[in-house]
Formats: sequence, C-alpha cells, structure tokens
Amino acid sequence: MKPLLTLHDPAAANAYYAAGLWRRDTFYSLLAGHAAARPDAFALRDGARRLTWRQLRIWTDATADALDRAGLVRGDRVAIWLSNRVEVVVAFLACARQGYVCNPSLHRNYRLGEILGLLERIGAAALFAEAGHGADAQSQDVVAAAAALPAIKRVFRLPSAREPGLDLPSPDAKPAQLTPADDNPDRVCYLAFTSGTTGKPKGVMHSANTLLANARAMVADWGHGPATVLLSLSPLSHHIAWVALSQALAAGSELVINDPPAGLSALDWIVATEASYVMGVPTHAMDILAEQRARATRPLGRVRTFYMAGAPIPPATAESFLELGVTPQNVYGMTENSSHQYTLPSDDQATITNTCGRACRAYQVAIFAADDRDRPAGPGEVGEIGGRGACLMLGYFDNQAATEAAFNRQGWFMSGDLGRLDARGCLEVVGRLKDVIIRGGHNVYPARIEDLALGHDRVERAAAFAVADDRLGEKVCLAIIPADGPPPTADDLLAHLHRMGLAVHDMPEYFIALAEFPLTASGKVVKRQLVELAKSGAIQPAPVRWVEPSKAAEPVAAAGQNRREA
Repeated sequence: MKPLLTLHDPAAANAYYAAGLWRRDTFYSLLAGHAAARPDAFALRDGARRLTWRQLRIWTDATADALDRAGLVRGDRVAIWLSNRVEVVVAFLACARQGYVCNPSLHRNYRLGEILGLLERIGAAALFAEAGHGADAQSQDVVAAAAALPAIKRVFRLPSAREPGLDLPSPDAKPAQLTPADDNPDRVCYLAFTSGTTGKPKGVMHSANTLLANARAMVADWGHGPATVLLSLSPLSHHIAWVALSQALAAGSELVINDPPAGLSALDWIVATEASYVMGVPTHAMDILAEQRARATRPLGRVRTFYMAGAPIPPATAESFLELGVTPQNVYGMTENSSHQYTLPSDDQATITNTCGRACRAYQVAIFAADDRDRPAGPGEVGEIGGRGACLMLGYFDNQAATEAAFNRQGWFMSGDLGRLDARGCLEVVGRLKDVIIRGGHNVYPARIEDLALGHDRVERAAAFAVADDRLGEKVCLAIIPADGPPPTADDLLAHLHRMGLAVHDMPEYFIALAEFPLTASGKVVKRQLVELAKSGAIQPAPVRWVEPSKAAEPVAAAGQNRREA
C-alpha cells in the first residue's frame, strides 16, 4: 500500500458517520449493489454503447484484474486521458475496486508535454490513453512517451473509434483472479487537477465519502432515483461529470455521457436519450436554449431539471428554462467541495434566478470580510465565501503549503469567491476575489455587470475585466460576444445597463465586441488573458462614456472620451 498524506481526521469522520453524512459505501460497492438488484437495468451510455449494471460490473472487474496484473498496489495513481466514452467510467470504477487513486482530469486541449508533467507530478503508475486524443496527438506518441516515465507500469491504449480494442479488456472478458475489493470509503480514490483561470493547477484529493456525501444530499433533495436519466454535458475530464456519476450511483440512475453520434447536436442527444436531468455549465445552457429558439421547439424532450454550475448563471437563462417548464438547479461549488450549494425544486422564481440557494446538509457556508478572511462579514455584506463539512476535499496532493493556505484561522476552507447571504441563508455569488475591479477605491463586481449585459437580446456572452488607469488604478471594460447579427452599439448597451439598475460608478468605461473569449478546458473565461490582450494591444477596447439621461447634453457613449470621474 502507498499511503497519502491527507486532512482525514478520525474525530471529524466519527461525527460525519454519526450524522449519516458518511457511510460505508464505496463507488464499487454501489455498482455491485445495483448489479445484484437490477442487473438488466441500464446504467451507462455513450454514443456507441449502452451498458446494463451487470455489463458494467463485468467490464469493471476485468479492467481491475488487468490493472492488478500490471503490478499496481493500493494507493497507486492511475491517470485517464480519453474522450467522452464509457471506458472512462469503467477505468474509474476499476480503480475504486482496487483501492487505486484515479486522476481523470486530463483535458483534451492539453499537449503531450503538459500531460507528461502532470503524470510525473502525481507519480502515475498507469495511464489510459486514446489514439488521436490531445492538442498535438498527430505529431506526438503519448504511449511511448508515457511508458518511458519511471513510475509508469502500464499504458492501456484505446482506439479513437468506439470499439474497446488494443490493450483494454473486452466488455465480456473474464478476470483471471480477482483480488478482494477495497472496502474503505475514506481512502483517497479521486485526484482532480483544478481548472482555475490562474496559476498552477492543484491536485484535489477526495474519498468516496467526501464525494458521495454531496451526491446523496442532492439526490434526496431533488428526488432522483432509478427512473432518472442523467445526462452530463460536461466532459469527463471536468469535475461536474464526477458529481453526475456520484449522483447516478447514489440514485441508481442511468448516466448518459456527452458523446452524441455524428450528425446529432447536443439538443438532439438530450431528446434521443430521453434525459430527464441535464448537468452542465451556463455556456452549455445558453447554447441549448439558442438551438431550441432557432428551431422554435417548445419542450426540451423529457428534461425536467437543468443543473448549471461552474460560473454565475445569468438570471435570464434561468428564467428561459422556467418558461419551458424546466426547473433550473442553480448550483455553486468547486472541485474542492463539489456542488454543495444549490436551489431546490420548491424554491420560488426569485430564489432560483438570483441565488445559488442554501448549503446542502453535508456542508456549511459562512462569509468573511474580503480584506480579512478571519473576520466574519456583517449581515448582507459582500465577502469571501468560506465553507466546511463532509463533502470537503482531503487536501491538495503533495502540497502542504497550498493545503494550509486554503484555510482561515477558524478552519474554514476559503474559496476565493465573493458572495453574500440573504436573510434566508441563500447565497448570491458576485465574482472572484481576484477579479474585483477597484476603481478609485470603489469595488466593482464583474458578475453583476455580466448578468445585466446578458439580458440584452443581442448579447450572447459577456465578460467584464480591468483596464489599467493612471489616475484611478483600474477602469471597467465590458467585452461581449454578440448574438446573431451585428453587435449592439456601446450607447445602446450602456443604456440597457442603466435601465437594468447598474449604478453609475459601476458603468463600463471601455467596450469591445469579440468573436470568442479565451477559455479554460472547463469553459471558464480566462480574464487575465483578456487583461493581457488589452495591455499588449492585441485587442483594442474603445473608451465609452455614460451620462445619465437627465444630464445628457452630449452623446451617451463616445469613443475616445472618458465619463466624468467621480
């Protein structure tokens, strides 16, 4: 066995078990339970295959045996660099069975050098890799390069087509000699690299209990069960997909992977699979709604719930789902604590569209002063979001300094996000602490501007970021991706922001329309890249000026001018 240093604390664990937040279930024991109770019910689906619980267990066992025969021991790390396909889940469950630590967060847009660096960081003992997968796959041989790493014991090659083939056991293979399944739900089983927009990614460690505590709460609160068909639009390299798998195993639901056959769009795939619960980021939601509007179709198949997380959700997006008879699940969370904060199906429209609801029973949330993370914020005050509880990670892999720095003096995990709690305990997220624009000592929160801008019918995406200013320090630039047709003019957009209630001191002073935004692999806007592009002149935002209508003796927005400094 290879032990990992973690935050696991026996006293805290005992309290979580006593409260029923942690249980003896592992991911593999849940799979085995469903396979025994409902062997012929569907469990997992991609664009080429649909597996029953019995079939999923058989394939998992064969893959676990192949890993064992490669010489791996409990605690070894196994990495996955595959596209969205059922083999990713099979490999993860095989690792869970054997007590290995699975790292599935290697994104498709990574280059071979990046992958090798991450494999070395975690000392990966095995890798599942796919032909033609990766940013430079046509010119690089990942199998040969990974096999040369000192810790690697086995590389499993998969073809780009949806046949198992090559090194992976076939779906109906019989294990030669299965070792007893690991039954420790508190052992680290999952290691995911953060996909934040700045800095070196950190390796987040979770156990079955820290992941399933959140999943069980979500399943209970939203009434999911064996009849639920859960489709994740997020790639299997993103944490949202593992929140989806955790829920599917907790509820006994079928999990559908975002792998539509050629010729089918995401909306087609949702309809074809009869998905009732769809999970993704706001970008996915906006794309689905745009396609639905273009087709002039009313229902979204059998969808009843649409989960959105990973970025603040524009209220207009949530309202559009409500108009279609679909209940949005407005979610806040991180890789470190999963989807701990969410709205409920019983919440009113204002709660669903304007907040992320309340913390689930496996987590607590509190707000701390933005300039002093050890001082609690006042009622309704904007501050840094802190949390603690049963679904919190077990620390950052091989990074004691980062683990320590993530907590305040009272032991709350500090998110780096800014928010406020209303009188009912509902959370409104206003942006990242590092994204706050400080204009002459006044804090401007980009998320507020972006939400209001997205209410304009000619704005598809919006991002507010800082532009340096000699006198005020920073000014606000609003970048948009226009909807179909020409972009709105600056004066039209500023007038819209004014009508929607944006304060004069928060008004953008620069504006630019772009064809695309720089994004992380998980779809988050990389604002530091927008800042650098503007600084270098690669993009050239136009100065704009807002004058309140009562004072409008000059144009509302004028390129080359600055509004009155306040």
